[in-house]
Amino acid sequence: MQSFYNKALAGLLGLVVASVLIGYACVRLTYIRLPLLPAADSGLRWQAVSMADSAVGGRSTIRLTDVTDALRFEFVSAKGAYYPFAHAELAFRDSAGNFTHVDLSRYSAVSFDVTCAPANTLAFGLVMFEDRVSVPGQFDTYRVPYSYFFCNQHGEHVELDLARLRTDQWWFDRNKLNLARQEHTLTKIAKLSFGSTFQSPFNVVSKVEVRELALIGRDMRYLYLFAAFMVIAWPAYGLWFFRRHTRALLAEVKDKMRRDIPLVAYQQLSQDLHRDKEESAILRFMATEYLNPELDVETMVNKVGISRNKINEILKAELGFTFSTYLNKLRLTEAARLLGEKEDTSVAEIAYAVGYRNVSYFNKLFKEEYGCTPKTFRKLRGGAPEQPGS
Repeated sequence: MQSFYNKALAGLLGLVVASVLIGYACVRLTYIRLPLLPAADSGLRWQAVSMADSAVGGRSTIRLTDVTDALRFEFVSAKGAYYPFAHAELAFRDSAGNFTHVDLSRYSAVSFDVTCAPANTLAFGLVMFEDRVSVPGQFDTYRVPYSYFFCNQHGEHVELDLARLRTDQWWFDRNKLNLARQEHTLTKIAKLSFGSTFQSPFNVVSKVEVRELALIGRDMRYLYLFAAFMVIAWPAYGLWFFRRHTRALLAEVKDKMRRDIPLVAYQQLSQDLHRDKEESAILRFMATEYLNPELDVETMVNKVGISRNKINEILKAELGFTFSTYLNKLRLTEAARLLGEKEDTSVAEIAYAVGYRNVSYFNKLFKEEYGCTPKTFRKLRGGAPEQPGS
């Protein structure tokens, strides 16, 4: 059994280590990141474009200064339009270079580093196609949920929750939609937008630099894969352990019974005649009296007329056991035989039959001897070899 337990322990440790490593890897893989800036590292094709209210009669202006390693732009917000605005946008393109919609539903947030001079409160928004409302390519019909962030000349790291972006009331009013319908999906995104707000300084050149722009999210499929691994691997190990343990236990029981054959009481009656008188007397007495629950070493001393020390000395030299150990060996070996042969006899009856008054004590000794309870032994006994005389 020790060999089996060593293998089982090695398998358990291997499974634990594999579970930890696979779990760690799967958790790490759930965190996904889609870079957009620098442009060379972008996971999506895009083109930088700018837009200001000067296109609709206002006086605000904007100019892109760099779109390679960062998105850099300058704008001047001026009063003149009802809603002054100036936006720098990343418009997504397909492989042919045409404007397209991208699915960003795997991502839950956007992160970037931003520097502004002078200090400014700007807006980040998504230009998204809204079914039954937007007209493809006509961006003034698109929905633009947004959020605000602050920046200054020292630089800020910003992370915005894409689920918490909010759409202006006028858009709902213009499209006759319920204002409470703030939830939105990220399946058809046309642009990402960075722009001015009503708190941006007026008539001042504002310089903005956006770096390390990326979309981040969680892909829970890896956790589902890990859960599937755990559901399959651990029960599989449990099933393997149960089957192999049963097989190893059966092999040990068989081996134990083979080794105990010389100790069976009814065989001790035919010990060879070359033994001296004291040895024969001791072995015969124990072979005939071991079933007696009153039997102890003092009884034997009185019956055979041999001292306690001599009895233990002979048993130790002949069989390697003391009196009590040998007595239990005889009783337990006979109990094992009866368990295999008398299926209708209860464990308690067998315990009493072989000289034990306490069934719990019998069960304890039996498990120590055979590595399993009498009931389990009886189930395994069907595959064990028959003993002589059984």
